[in-house]
Amino acid sequence: MAGQQERFNGDTGLLHQRAVRIPLPDADAERVFHENVMTIAAAKERKADLLADPDVPLLAAYEAELDHAAESFERRLRRIAGDDYEEVAMAYYRGERDDRIAEIVAYFFEGAWRIQQRTTVTDMVYAPLLVRYPDCFTVNIRFASGTSNPEAIYYESPEHASEELADDYVETYHEESQYSQRQAADYVREAATMFREEFPDPDETRFEERKYGGIVSAEGRRGSVFSTVVERVEPDPDRFSEPATEPALVEAGPEARRTERALGLDDEIVH
Repeated sequence: MAGQQERFNGDTGLLHQRAVRIPLPDADAERVFHENVMTIAAAKERKADLLADPDVPLLAAYEAELDHAAESFERRLRRIAGDDYEEVAMAYYRGERDDRIAEIVAYFFEGAWRIQQRTTVTDMVYAPLLVRYPDCFTVNIRFASGTSNPEAIYYESPEHASEELADDYVETYHEESQYSQRQAADYVREAATMFREEFPDPDETRFEERKYGGIVSAEGRRGSVFSTVVERVEPDPDRFSEPATEPALVEAGPEARRTERALGLDDEIVH
């Protein structure tokens, strides 16, 4: 995607209050969905390991998870549109294509591009929402400039602190920062377990026990302070009146509005 970034500045409205709906028509589709969720859980566990390691910079743990998200978007882009997905997305932005496939490709392309902007945007929250329904799942890609969720875990990176500290406080600050990182590591490890429980293996779980599920998360940074929160989401069984037959962009849905309020993202969503 690097070659496109020089001439691509994002579409402020493409992600706003929209989601992608992906059908789950058969056992193979269910397995692919489960495998993808397990990679999210594995990325959480990897982040937890990095956070718990005092020799690893905190930023490396934060960026490893965002890298995984961007890579997952790019894998989906290739499945939808092949290796030329960038040109498909740019054709949509230029107004040369307005078909369903181009619209979905542009949605995921926008998400991957915004994640890559984290190197220049230090005040950013990535707040995806994943919801499972009987015949499909939806993905909401959302970004905000902040979160005020009281359940969020905050942890600090001394390497990114901008304030000059008194000499007698430097050691204490580093110790407190490492303690906050260990707490975050425990939380993130529990979050990985939450993903595994909320979206169980279709070959080992009855359909009635897996047909609904949902998780929202928010990973953020503001200067030297990082934050994370992961919560279960109750799917709305009446959200869709028509069966899922093909991937499509849809309205964000009631779960998105509820989680925006719960995460404190109201009026903060980056458009």
